[in-house]
Amino acid sequence: VQLQAFGGGLVQPGGSLRLSCAASGSISSFSVMGWYRQAPGKGREWVADITSGGSTRNSDSVKGRFTISRDNAKSTLYLQMNSLKPEDTAVYYCFGQTFSAERNWGQGTQVTVSS
Repeated sequence: VQLQAFGGGLVQPGGSLRLSCAASGSISSFSVMGWYRQAPGKGREWVADITSGGSTRNSDSVKGRFTISRDNAKSTLYLQMNSLKPEDTAVYYCFGQTFSAERNWGQGTQVTVSS
């Protein structure tokens, strides 16, 4: 199952964006799906994930601002990002992890928060 992330762009501080990660097939094979991000000159940082049962976790840096969700019927993962800050600027990557712990990665989508 291939993943494709989209929805990034340029937004002003305080603004919102919704990222989507569309799968080429069913996402029911993924026990966990989530998002990482990588800012310029920094390592990849975990952002949020969601299990097949709907349990979610967020990193402290985005808690209360970002919401992760998945729509199995549409085979799509989402990341709703509100109250964006310049430090949220990064390339965002989605992933799906199978029940055998294999990870599929989508290509990144750039998010830039700037006035």
